[in-house]
Amino acid sequence: MRRANGYRVYGLRDAIVLARIRRLTELGLSLDEVGDVLADDQGRELHEILLALDEDLAVQEQRIRERRGRLAVLIESAERGELEADDAVSEDMRRFLSKRDSAIRVLPESEMAERERELLALMDSTGGGDRPLAAMLPVTPEDAVRGHELHLRLDELADAAVDDPRVEALAAAIVEGVPAEVVAALEAEGLRDLDMGDSFSAALPGSVGPAQAEVLRQVIRMLAARSATS
Repeated sequence: MRRANGYRVYGLRDAIVLARIRRLTELGLSLDEVGDVLADDQGRELHEILLALDEDLAVQEQRIRERRGRLAVLIESAERGELEADDAVSEDMRRFLSKRDSAIRVLPESEMAERERELLALMDSTGGGDRPLAAMLPVTPEDAVRGHELHLRLDELADAAVDDPRVEALAAAIVEGVPAEVVAALEAEGLRDLDMGDSFSAALPGSVGPAQAEVLRQVIRMLAARSATS
């Protein structure tokens, strides 16, 4: 009902409806969901929506617990002065990197190993597959040592020419150690369609040497070929 001046007069029923709307939106329901609830005299719609909302909140609650667990680890590392830029990765990736670092601690440092660490952190942050990348990577001490030896061989090519005879053999050795699951995951990300022309080449100078870049190109070609035949 409206008064002569155009203002609407709200009655008790309107106040009750507004109170219901406020309570339902505070629970997390959207206005569309609230409309469905208020239009259903039997309350069945409300029950279904509340169950769905509860499931959604349970998922969010679990994610918050997991994030707080990761934050606790990072905070402890920061308090010890051991926190590094790429430590804020998933728990699976953190465990993988920790195992790998422990296995190669007594070996010479490798610049290419650090580059790989940065790449793994990037792939970990952008991945969204059914299985985390870290869960598909080899984690035995022997695997870690073998991988680090390959990094050291890549370091040796820092100033080498593109046609260095060590390039092809090193690329083949790297591909040999890539698990089939990782190849499948890379294929899902478009490995076979990766541009091997100027765009890829332009991204490499300044970060790796010519021979190192050629090794990486050959690795990608070999992985794409291996994926195509699997």
